[in-house]
Amino acid sequence: MEDEDIALNSVLGLELNRVFFAVRDTANKQKIIEFARAVLESERAEPVDSVSPEGPAS
Repeated sequence: MEDEDIALNSVLGLELNRVFFAVRDTANKQKIIEFARAVLESERAEPVDSVSPEGPAS
């Protein structure tokens, strides 16, 4: 599941980058930056307890 999350985040990041450079209006670029920042901050705020430790299966 973690590999899928990394792949999805990479694709979304590339798409966001493409949109950012396609937009010419500075105000819209600022909105894109604010949106991306909000998404990143919300992901960091998620509890770490939901992640199971990787280790040998018993």
